[in-house]
Amino acid sequence: MSKIYVIHENSEWTEHLFKRLEELELPYEDWNLVKGTVDLTSVPPEGIFYNRMSASSHTRGNRFAPELTSAVLSWLEHHGRVVINGSRALQLEVSKVLQYLELEKYGIKTPKTIAAVGREEILKAAEAFGSKKFITKHNRAGKGLGVQLFTSVEALQNYIDSDSFEEPVDGITLLQEYIESPESIITRSEFIGGKYFYAVRVDTSEGFELCPADACAIDDLFCPVGEESAKPAKFQIREGFEHPIFEKYERLLAANDIKIAGIEFIQDKEGHIYTYDINTNTNYNSEAEANRGIYGMLEIAKYLGGELKKLEVTV
Repeated sequence: MSKIYVIHENSEWTEHLFKRLEELELPYEDWNLVKGTVDLTSVPPEGIFYNRMSASSHTRGNRFAPELTSAVLSWLEHHGRVVINGSRALQLEVSKVLQYLELEKYGIKTPKTIAAVGREEILKAAEAFGSKKFITKHNRAGKGLGVQLFTSVEALQNYIDSDSFEEPVDGITLLQEYIESPESIITRSEFIGGKYFYAVRVDTSEGFELCPADACAIDDLFCPVGEESAKPAKFQIREGFEHPIFEKYERLLAANDIKIAGIEFIQDKEGHIYTYDINTNTNYNSEAEANRGIYGMLEIAKYLGGELKKLEVTV
């Protein structure tokens, strides 16, 4: 019998999906690729293969999970299997350089970005921003990994010379112009089946940790029992929100055979939009979804079930 195979390296981020697949009584199998082998002379099983490999796998001790996944995806695609978010999605997931070039290719504006390898080269690249604020980030990142805000080259020098400097896992540090939002928010747009699903308003006033997954959430330890904070939630679904840029996003996703993704953008005080992240291992915030009665993992499960049904009809 054909199944839905879920390829990943983090069980905390697949738990909700598995529950939804079970709820819909869809057959599935867990392919955790923290480690494993690929017999290139073997034939893959029949089914739908959904890739959820994450760029931040190395932060959980799974340094080579993306490389193993790349081998598995190539093997599956070689045999003509139906792969949701295949090799091209993985390439973009682990490289913001590729993401920005692809975004610009489809007329989607990105912040000025310079890729650098080597501490002296990072400092030299920072000079290109003059007196403007800039940020550093890792090329292979996720969860805002390695993001630091600087107001001068001297401040960057102090950071690079300190013990807190984070060496990127692939050696590539990105320096990027700092886009300031008047409201200190960014918007994350979610796509399922290659189509716009909903958008989330994310409060960035407390920093750059933007992972929406429940496993990334940090509870407010200072909130007394029985009381609720008056501050708005960090993640809020923007009900009925539409924007012309979503059409460009859909064209980009279609061209790269990406069916499920989250794409983030920020708007400056002049109203200009800058897109800075494509996340093909998208997660959802349960509190934000419960407040609106809309559920991403349920929709993904339905989508995968539909793809499995189409496959069974053709086999």
